[in-house]
Amino acid sequence: MFESLSDRLGGVFDRLRGRGALTEADVRGAMREVRVALLEADVALPVARDFVDKVTEAAVGQNVLRSVTPGQQVVKIVSDALTEMLGAEAAELELGVTPPAIIMMVGLQGSGKTTSTAKIALRLAKRQGKKVLMASLDVNRPNAQEQLAVLGTQAEVATLPIVAGQQPVDIARRAVQAAKLQGYDVLMLDTAGRLHVDQALMDEMRAVADVAKPNEILLVVDSLTGQDAVNVAQNFSEQVPLTGIVLTRMDGDARGGAALSMRAVTGKPIKFAGMGEKLDALEAFDPKRVAGRILGMGDVVGLVERAAEAIQVEDAEKMAAKMAKGQFDLDDLRAQLKQMQRMGGIGALAGMIPGMGKAKGMVDQVGGEKVLVRMDAIITSMTAKERRKPELLNAKRKIRVAKGSGTTVQDVNKLLKMHQEMANAMKKIKKMGGLAGMAKMFGGGGGMGGLGGALGGMGGIDPAKMLSGGGGGLPGLGGGQTKLPPGFENLLKKK
Repeated sequence: MFESLSDRLGGVFDRLRGRGALTEADVRGAMREVRVALLEADVALPVARDFVDKVTEAAVGQNVLRSVTPGQQVVKIVSDALTEMLGAEAAELELGVTPPAIIMMVGLQGSGKTTSTAKIALRLAKRQGKKVLMASLDVNRPNAQEQLAVLGTQAEVATLPIVAGQQPVDIARRAVQAAKLQGYDVLMLDTAGRLHVDQALMDEMRAVADVAKPNEILLVVDSLTGQDAVNVAQNFSEQVPLTGIVLTRMDGDARGGAALSMRAVTGKPIKFAGMGEKLDALEAFDPKRVAGRILGMGDVVGLVERAAEAIQVEDAEKMAAKMAKGQFDLDDLRAQLKQMQRMGGIGALAGMIPGMGKAKGMVDQVGGEKVLVRMDAIITSMTAKERRKPELLNAKRKIRVAKGSGTTVQDVNKLLKMHQEMANAMKKIKKMGGLAGMAKMFGGGGGMGGLGGALGGMGGIDPAKMLSGGGGGLPGLGGGQTKLPPGFENLLKKK
């Protein structure tokens, strides 16, 4: 997400930070590069122009030019302006009404409206304990109603029974009545779309809205369509009283023009971002955190939330007990790798850790997330005894493991070296007094690159407690630590 824009802006700001003092010419030159970067990211021209003018005006002030760290001051100004452009504060769904709260989903055909409906319904049911009913009003697209029913089964969310021949307004009326009678907290209406905006579509949306009286009308747009997405949003906002926007396929949007332009053009907040095809691949859109990712500052809060979802409490408690004893075998390493995969893989996590945005490029160079699969295959090819006691792996056994996993002995050695360094880290933790000492160590800012390198260290620790407890943050992040876990550097090097 935003990779190309982040790389361009990162280069501009690295040059600014590298200078001890800045002149007005330096700042204006950098802002011209920022403007080009925004336009290349498909940001709307008026939005890019206004953004750069605002930032330039603030950045050429005497307080910045005479600052001890002028380069950092400029970055801070850009960060604040980006956050404001994206919407300043995260916008929540309006659910504090007499049940049922009605959410109407609108958008063009193919934008991901039906899937987004199911994703939001699952999120409300799972995270907020809401009783949700979904209803499809799309009678034009073949099997649209059946598709929502299937997604409802997968998400374990109820869907309105299909009645053949009913028109959208009648379905909406029946859905509202059913939601009220059956005590649902939220009703989600998945409306029909078209291949392009036309008056018939807008008339249908208004007719449904008049009957359902929705509390939220969310426009679903495909972020990969860039300026077209912005134009669609503008057309809808002029004719339908939108309350928010859902951007789909954000995980594949390296430019980010749609996200950066949407709020400025429509005046409506982006409420959710679709980050993949799975039903749980939906994130609340937080402008501050998104601005942090764009500028390479990471998204630690998002990382904690993702970790909290991925970590199994029982497994975490077992891991914590072993860590307190200084134990860490290859089964434990495999559990760590599995958790990383559930959290989105190395590349996804790297983009959320301050200072590690470039690590994603390293991962891509060696085959992307396949590196985790390869490492898991190596460990799986070992016997249970070898996983418990890696020192048993002599040359002959390593050859067997390499052949069994379709890798090389060099790969096996790299994995074993990584494990050894992480095991040593566990022994140091034990010497420092177990988990209490570990919290002190991470909070105190020393940090080992350790399991400790945020990516390797998610498994045995409750990240939320680490953030709230010792003032230090996630393992490996205390005191500015942003290293990959021991051994990962070698694993990610090209052969």
